[in-house]
Parts: sequence; C-alpha cells; structure tokens
Amino acid sequence: MDTKTTEKTATSKTDEVDEAAEGTSTGAAPATETVADAGSTAAVAAEDDATDLLDEQDEQDEQDDVAPDELEAASSPEGTGTGAGAAAIVSAALSAVALTGTWTGKVVAERETLIGQIKTSAGGSPAQQINEIYGDAWHSTALVNGVFALLALVVAVLVLTLPRRPAWVRAVAVAGAVLGGLGLLLSVGTYFDLFLSLPTTGS
Repeated sequence: MDTKTTEKTATSKTDEVDEAAEGTSTGAAPATETVADAGSTAAVAAEDDATDLLDEQDEQDEQDDVAPDELEAASSPEGTGTGAGAAAIVSAALSAVALTGTWTGKVVAERETLIGQIKTSAGGSPAQQINEIYGDAWHSTALVNGVFALLALVVAVLVLTLPRRPAWVRAVAVAGAVLGGLGLLLSVGTYFDLFLSLPTTGS
C-alpha cells in the first residue's frame, strides 16, 4: 500500500515538473519574439533617420549650389523688381536725353536768342550782341541739359540703394548713373564756358 502511494506521489511530481517545463518553454517563445520585434523596429528607425539625414544634406547642397543672384531674384517681390527696373530705365533715358539735347532746351535757347535780338536791335556793341544772342542761348541749353542729367543721376542712385534688386536692374542703373554724371559734367563746363568760350570781336 505504501509502495503504491509512493509511486503515485512520484508520478504526480513528475507530471508537475513536465507541466512546469512546458509552461516555461511556452512562455520563452513570446519573449524571444518580443526581442526580435524590438530589434527590427530599432533597425527600421535607424534606417529612417539615416534617410532623413541624407535628404537634408542633399537639400543643403542644392541650396549651396544656387548662385546668390538667383536666390536674391527668387526672394525679391515682383512689385519691387518691376518698379526698380522701370526707374533704372528712366534714369538711362534721362541720361541719354541730357547728352543729346532736348526739345525743351532748344525752345529755351531760341527764346533767349530772340530776347537778345530784341535787346540789341536799338543798338549795341558787337560783344554785347554776341553775349545776348548766342551766349545766353548756349547757357540756357546747358542749364536744361544739366537739369535732366541731375535727375538721371538722382534716380540711378536711388535705384542702387534699393534692397533685393535683380542684376539687370543694377546694370541699367549703373549705366544711367555714369551717363548722368557725364552729362552733368558737360553741362556745368558749358554753362561756365570751361570747354568753349564765347567768340570775341578783337576790339
């Protein structure tokens, strides 16, 4: 009787040990799977981070390759570029007019000539006639051309001081400033008889 009881007890303990072993093996499998899943998730996250870094580096390289003028033109408002371009063209046109002469200057010169003829019609010395008829007309023409040259120079300088202007606007403004300065120099020299003096009668 004791032998049978001992055998049953040993059998029960053996079954308990087998069940515990099966439970342990069954619980180890999910743990292994969890570790594997965590490893794969970390690998995917690292790969995504590396891809993002490469994309950021490519974007930075593209920005570095873009020329400063292109960045400036792209960032400048359309209205500002149009207004500055129009002002630069006006400056160049005013400079050309100052160098070649204007219809206004011609009218003013003819008026001064007529006034000089009226003043000297009753009599006057040859030197007075030269000064009144020709000298005043030349000086009036130089004065009108000088005003146009000064306007061209002022407009060109204002355009050059504007921020974020396209390259072609700067080029036209510089041309207008140079031509305006040259026209102003010629007008001042003509007005004060620095280049050509009035003819004299020799008496």
